[in-house]
Amino acid sequence: MALYTHHLPAWKRKEVEEIKESAGKFALVGLVDMYGIPASQLQQIRRSLKGTAEIRMTRNTLIEHAFQEKGGDMAKVAEHLSGHSALIFSNVNPFRLFKMLEKTKTKMAAKPGEIAPEDIVVAKGPTSFKPGPIVGELQQAGIPAAIEAGKVKIKDTKTVVRKGEAISAKLADVLSKLDVKPMDVGLALQVAYYDGDLYQPSVLAIDEEAILAQISLAASQAFNLSVNAVIPTTETIGVIITKAASEARGLAIEADIYEKDVIDAIIGKAQRQSKALQGMVEGKY
Repeated sequence: MALYTHHLPAWKRKEVEEIKESAGKFALVGLVDMYGIPASQLQQIRRSLKGTAEIRMTRNTLIEHAFQEKGGDMAKVAEHLSGHSALIFSNVNPFRLFKMLEKTKTKMAAKPGEIAPEDIVVAKGPTSFKPGPIVGELQQAGIPAAIEAGKVKIKDTKTVVRKGEAISAKLADVLSKLDVKPMDVGLALQVAYYDGDLYQPSVLAIDEEAILAQISLAASQAFNLSVNAVIPTTETIGVIITKAASEARGLAIEADIYEKDVIDAIIGKAQRQSKALQGMVEGKY
């Protein structure tokens, strides 16, 4: 639904114009999720991104105003706004920015009601707790616990929350006591507009090692195809010539084609065949 911006108060109008100005000045315009980031960590993140990216916090409605006024595909950025969104501006490509933002994340304890980013697993084994109420707390949170050798022990490895499920207050308290920190807290890129295209985290979250392995395999397969199909390239011409020379030599020897380069090998082959035949005859008679 279109937003009406004609009668915005002066300070809001100024904010919208500044957002539009930054959007036109930087190659990349995006949204980041600020949820749960402590102020001290945010200051550290700003320092680490200085000279690379700028973060601007403002009202979501004003961000939406600015993007709709910019129009085109940039207006679609507003569709990814959430209650904790902030703007990010940069001149680096979205893949590099995504990787940089992922490095700002740290592990923190879960709060009640937060959604598990991955399956949360509590491993079996001894704990540092002495016998006491903690045994009942663990059991109430669905973690099998018992007392052994004067210590509280978790009897079996247990998946206590599945990815996408909410973390209960009891479980959050127990995980904190076990020093299990399942939450990644830091700037999470929600969407990036760069060079006329929208990029979402699912596209940007690439496994570099896997990609490099795939490229290496493709290069190896292309090299082998070039050699075996005799398609000469700068990289394979030497191997193709060597392979052809080896095959030609093998053919000349097998077909008894008397050339100076293979005559010794042909004579050697004849001698081996003669000895083999002599052995067969002597063994027979």
